[in-house]
Amino acid sequence: MAAYCSRPAASRPALLRERFLKHNGLVVIDEIQMVPDLLNEIHWMIENTNVSFLMTGSSARKLRRGHANLLAGRAWRYVMAPLSYMETEGFELEEVFISGLLPPHFLSNDPLQDLRAYVADYLKEEIAAEAVTQNIPAFTQFLHVAALTSGELLNYTNIGRETGVSAKVVRNYFQILEDTLLGFRVEPWRKVKKRRLIETEKFYLFDVGLTNYLARRSPKTGTPEFGQSLENYILMELKAYQAYRNPELDIRYWRTSTGFEVDFILGNMNVAIEVKGRSRVGSLSFAVSFLR
Repeated sequence: MAAYCSRPAASRPALLRERFLKHNGLVVIDEIQMVPDLLNEIHWMIENTNVSFLMTGSSARKLRRGHANLLAGRAWRYVMAPLSYMETEGFELEEVFISGLLPPHFLSNDPLQDLRAYVADYLKEEIAAEAVTQNIPAFTQFLHVAALTSGELLNYTNIGRETGVSAKVVRNYFQILEDTLLGFRVEPWRKVKKRRLIETEKFYLFDVGLTNYLARRSPKTGTPEFGQSLENYILMELKAYQAYRNPELDIRYWRTSTGFEVDFILGNMNVAIEVKGRSRVGSLSFAVSFLR
């Protein structure tokens, strides 16, 4: 196995072919999105050599917008989630709601400092460096508001009012979060015809610690913030299960126009999950039923 950093090939992607033409085995390339033209070389080498590739990246935005070669039919795609409970030796919920479950933050003696650096690097590397938006102060405020409203129904107008930009710009900001893998949408479940259902999507940030850091809160047991964080955490576990065990898992929520709601519905498993926090730290409560 050989490791290869994509940055040196930025000016001349053909360096990859020159270096590994006679290599027999696996080549690992980090941050592939930084040099989309490398994918043309990788395509050629897959077809004409014995080299296999493992490519990692934190954003698909640059690849899609640059009409990069996405190796259709020649590559498998996997998503890495933050740590799940099954990958740890256990934790207290109040603690993990602060640190989050990204491995360096979860294991850190000072997770807040690490989260601070993580957000700063994201704004520098993913946003400013790619010139995604020129208004970094507005985007920074948007991150705060997006964290405060994580798990709520999307309202671009209200978020734009809080951020100081238009609803159209807010839509683009949410797309940036999705493209850079910092968040995802949960769509409503629409298969019941007897009730008027909410049709608006929800949006969650991908890590509960990041959410609470950006929202500037430290959830305590018994508070509404604790319940919101618990819901975010359970969704993280569901997304990890989806990524590693069941890629076709359909995760949605259900809510009527009168306010009745179920947090998560696993459509192809016919399971509904309602999450509630108990008074004791570290405990979970689930109401699970099978759909009919």
